[in-house]
Order: sequence, then C-alpha cells, then structure tokens
Amino acid sequence: MAVTLSLVALFGLVLFFLLRSGSLTPGGAFTAAGFGFFLASTGAAGPINEMAAAIVDAIPNI
Repeated sequence: MAVTLSLVALFGLVLFFLLRSGSLTPGGAFTAAGFGFFLASTGAAGPINEMAAAIVDAIPNI
C-alpha cells in the first residue's frame, strides 16, 4: 500500500512539473492519467505492480 501511494505521488509530481514547464499539455496529462486508470483494470496490473515492488526492494541494496 505504501509503495503504491509513493509511486502515485511520484508520478503526480512529475506530471505537475511537466505541466508547469509547458512540456506537457493538459490534454496530454489527461490522456496519461486515463491510460494509467484503464491500465490498472487490465491483466497487466499484476505484473506491473510486481515489477515496481521488485525495483523498490532492489533500491536499498544498491
């Protein structure tokens, strides 16, 4: 749960700064958020969550 919230906060922060810098339009941000929302309801959500958890577990070991 904590990893998911952290990743959501991280991606939200990145999207915020891309919008502020003008590198990403509001339409692009809406598309990215919609893609993530719909991707979470597919069969790819499990492997993506497992990969993210593995990356987070590996970071302290570097």
